[in-house]
Amino acid sequence: MKAQPPKPKLDRDSALPLVGAVPEKARGEKDEHSDLPGILLGTSAFTADGWEGTFYPSGMRPADYLTFYATRFRTVEVDSTFYRTPPTATVRGWYAKTPAYFVFAAKAPRSVTHDKVLVNCDAEWKEFLATMELLGEKLGPILFQFGYFNKSAFQNAEEFLARLRPFLKTLPKDRRFAVEIRNKNWLDARFADALRERNVALALIDQAWMPRPWEMGAMKSKFDPITADFAYVRWLGDRKGIEKITTTWDKTVVDRRSDLANWVEVFREFVARNLRVFAYANNHYAGNGPATVNLFRALWDKKN
Repeated sequence: MKAQPPKPKLDRDSALPLVGAVPEKARGEKDEHSDLPGILLGTSAFTADGWEGTFYPSGMRPADYLTFYATRFRTVEVDSTFYRTPPTATVRGWYAKTPAYFVFAAKAPRSVTHDKVLVNCDAEWKEFLATMELLGEKLGPILFQFGYFNKSAFQNAEEFLARLRPFLKTLPKDRRFAVEIRNKNWLDARFADALRERNVALALIDQAWMPRPWEMGAMKSKFDPITADFAYVRWLGDRKGIEKITTTWDKTVVDRRSDLANWVEVFREFVARNLRVFAYANNHYAGNGPATVNLFRALWDKKN
């Protein structure tokens, strides 16, 4: 019989107690409105070329997309907020079109994370946060997605942390936040501890050049990648690679079954650690975000 590969495990050699209380309905029990225990699954954005007729019924008005989406998924990661703070009427519309249990994650504006990189951005940040607060109890994690920084931007992780730490201290404690970086050499216990001090999640991404959780044990600096009382996962893929195959996101074009099977094992450990899990599939991961989520669900059901 062919030997089975070892199950992926998070590196917990340097695990520290989680900061903050685990919210109710985050303790691994089945959520009334979720098909998985303590896990909320959705896609990055709720519209895309190719979704009409494959995910949304043919002829459906775009104004009805979000309402339909919320019948299939419990959460969405809003991508458009990265480009600009939405009008208040738009945010109120999102609230009105979704059920009480729906959760919106949102990207912080690029003016904060890319253009000004946390410096002299108080006006932009406060405007964004005040606008998103209109979602009330439906507002979930806010993601600070940083790009790759070369040495002309920051010489090293400590230089970046010297800017990040003071900003994190200003964040309201009653909201969830996550930080994503694209410099894999910065991923170490020191970086994780800086986030853990503020109960901010390190975004765990499945992306072309960044390590997945089960690969972090092979890194020179072992650390526990769980830095908050929740986990934030993004299935991103290889943007340039997949766009050589397709730019219409109507079907799966990259087989991610093996990768998602590894994620199932990682999520099982998340649940064992009483974490609330937010996970979002990008079209660039396999070709169709909704199909990726549904495949993960099927693989989860086989194991649980």
